[in-house]
Parts: sequence; structure tokens; C-alpha cells
Amino acid sequence: MEGKTRNALLFSFFTVFLLSLSTAIDTSNSVHYQTLLLNPLPNPSTLSWPQYQSESESESLTYFNVSDTDTTLSLQLHHIDSLSINEDPQQLFNLRLQRDSLRVESITALAASAAGNGTRVRGNGGFSSSVVSGLAQGSGEYFTRLGVGTPPRYMYMVLDTGSDIVWLQCAPCKKCYAQTDPVFDPSKSRSFARVPCGAPLCNRLDTPVCSQKKKTCLYQVSYGDGSFTVGEFSTETLTFRGSRVGRVALGCGHDNEGLFVGAAGLLGLGRGKLSFPSQTGRRFNRKFSYCLVDRSASAKPSSMVFGDAAVSRTARFTPLVSNPKLDTFYYLELLGISVGGARVPGITASLFKLDTAGNGGVIIDSGTSVTRLTRPAYIALRDAFHAGASSLKRAPEFSLFDTCFDLSGKTEVKVPTVVLHFRGADVSLPASNYLIPVDSSGTFCFAFAGTMGGLSIVGNIQQQGFRVVFDLAGSRVGFAPRGCA
Repeated sequence: MEGKTRNALLFSFFTVFLLSLSTAIDTSNSVHYQTLLLNPLPNPSTLSWPQYQSESESESLTYFNVSDTDTTLSLQLHHIDSLSINEDPQQLFNLRLQRDSLRVESITALAASAAGNGTRVRGNGGFSSSVVSGLAQGSGEYFTRLGVGTPPRYMYMVLDTGSDIVWLQCAPCKKCYAQTDPVFDPSKSRSFARVPCGAPLCNRLDTPVCSQKKKTCLYQVSYGDGSFTVGEFSTETLTFRGSRVGRVALGCGHDNEGLFVGAAGLLGLGRGKLSFPSQTGRRFNRKFSYCLVDRSASAKPSSMVFGDAAVSRTARFTPLVSNPKLDTFYYLELLGISVGGARVPGITASLFKLDTAGNGGVIIDSGTSVTRLTRPAYIALRDAFHAGASSLKRAPEFSLFDTCFDLSGKTEVKVPTVVLHFRGADVSLPASNYLIPVDSSGTFCFAFAGTMGGLSIVGNIQQQGFRVVFDLAGSRVGFAPRGCA
């Protein structure tokens, strides 16, 4: 009897052991998936601006009803493709990738130059300002419409977190590129003022230069591709949908050459001392946020908010990291990446570390589309995604993407989850933020790419749908999911 009892106990013990072992094995091998709805490449949507149909009416109406004291500023953002009316979705996507490559090269070159690993670009005038513009690369990506001067003249301006100086084309033009709106004429504005030589604003430029003839401050912004803008450094009033902001320091460019596009200029949103958020810090408390919609799934515009209202209560925050060599970019601390619910082996914080010389690091940028990861991290991420998506039919490489799938004939698929682990904030990406359509025949590609340089960039495809909060007063960046509502 004792033997039977002993055998029964042993059998029960081994049964429990095997069941627990089986459960452990199943858990360790399980992959977390989410559903990707297969939307096609978005069709270009041309913009209509009913509130600006009559320029003279809009000028008088807006000028006499705006506020000089509002502490919150709200803007609509539109993708640069909205200004393109002659290209089909495939052409627009190919152009976007070309712009993206140029921008990444230029940002990488600037970061390397600041760290002492490259040569600073100088224009014909022999001076430069350490700014990289998405507009110059045709990759500002998002723009808004605002009024310049008194009375305000409305025009399209690119918004760019990778640039500092605010500038626009000005008459008379020595050389100006084609833009959608008439070129701004400062002689017709009552609030335009040139910055004198030696003024504190002039001295904020990296290399201030004085016009000996006019005794006024000059600026020049040069870019890695040879593009540049040159002109008078000045102050002017900007009008944003019900709010007027006076004495904004900006470049009034009379010679603007290179790969520029149809917007009138650029509103720099970087961390530098001459960016729009820095200049308006007292009024808007050095806070702004944006939410970029997925254009393949929604026709509504993206949005941007300045002021305390920009901070979402649901945002998870990660501290900003300072680069002593370059104050333009927003550096974050990326600790790792998960695929399918498990940390990817080999992707460690050391791969993304910003060293004391200014090398490496991770920036978040509104003007870069596809997230770039330093090569070892990208290879590890790609291989982990391959393993989790082994059931999907592979497709040939496409442009900069080496991981693509043939999803033709399907309306939805299951894909492994992807989570970016920042210090203090885990950002779980929607499936449409990392598997994107690249043609009209059902090819979808993994929207990450590797870079041979040390700098990694979190692009706007991965930011879609999040309200990204830039709290400069608190030296932090936050991510609020489903923030475009």
C-alpha cells in the first residue's frame, strides 16, 4: 500500500513538473502580435484655405482680432505632399525617400562637424550658422500657414525641430527660389525692423557679420548640399490663427539658393537660443507639442500646440540629454527595443550613448521620415522582426528598405509588436508605424534603416499618432498614444 501511495505521489510530482516546464517553454517561445490593417499609399490631398480666399479681407480681419497676450497657440500642420498636385502616390513616396536620405546625410554631417569629426560648411560670404534645415533638403515634411508683418501677409512656412533660425525669402531678391505665395516685401510692413550691428540679438548668431554700408546685422545659413540663405537679420511680427507674436528674430533672405521647395521659409523649432520656442519661452513657458496623423489612414490635418496646454496628461516622459557640442537637436536616451514582447538581444544602451565629444546619441526629429539606427542595432532589430514575421511572404528590397513583404490580396495581417524603451518611457508602436506600403501592388516594408554613423534618428513615421511633447522647461520629451483626437 505504501508503495502504491509513493508511486502515486511521484507520478503526481512529475506530472506537475512536466506541466510547469511545458508552460515555461510555451511562454518563452510565445510572440506578441498585433493586427496591421493594410491601407494603400495615400493619395495627395490638395489644400484649400477658405479663410484666406480673400487676402485683403483676411489681413484686416485677422489683424484687428488677434491677441498679443494669449499663452496658448494652436496650429494645423499639413504634409509637404499637399503642395504637390502633379505626382501620383508612388512618385510622392519615392520623392519622400530621396528627401529623407539627403536630410539624414546633412544631419549626420552637422553632428560629426560639431563633434570635431568634419569640416564646417561655409558659404561664399565666409561665415555660417550651425543650422540644418529640412526645407533645404526638401524634407521639412510638415508646414503651416501664418501671417508675417503688419498687416500680416499669409504664407506657408515649414516647421522643423532640426533647425533653429526662423527665416523667409524677402524682396528685393538677388536670387529666390519659386514659392507658392508672393515673396514677402519688408518695406510694406509697419513692424519690420533690422537688427543693428553689435545688438544682443546679432551676437546670438554663431558668427555675426555686420553690413558696413547699412550698419545692420547679416545672417547666413549654409547646408551640407551647398544650399544657403543669406540676408538681413531682423525682427518681425508673426500671426498664428488668432495670436500675434511680436519681435520674433528672423532672417530676411535676399539670396536663397539650392534644393528649396515651395514654402516661403522655415520656422525653426530646435533647442538653440534663436529657435522659435526659445525666443517665445516666457510667453509659452517653453512648451510645445505636435501630433502627426497617419496620412494613409486619416484625412484630417496634424496639429501643433504651444504653451502649457501642449502637455498631455497621458504622456510618458523621458529626460532630454544635452550635447555640449551642438544645442540644436533633441537628444534622448534609448535603452533598448523589444520585438514580439521580448527585448532584442544585442540592442543595448551602449549602442546609443552620446559621448562627451558629441559623438553618437539618439535624436527625435520631425523632418526625418524613416527611423535610422546605428548599424549593429538595426541588424539585431531586423533579424528579430524576421523571426517573428516568418509567416509573411517576403518581397524584394525596395530603396533603402531591405526587409519587405508581399501582402497583396490581404486586408490585414498579424505582425510582431515593436516597443522602443527610452529611459522612463516605453513607446509601443502601432503596426502602421513600422510596416508601411511602398507601392500600389501590396508591397510593405519594415520602416527602419541602418546607418554607418554613430547618430541614430527617431523619424516621423514612428511618431505618427502620438502627441509628442517637448517640455523644455522640464528638460524632457513625452509620448502620449492616440494623441491626435
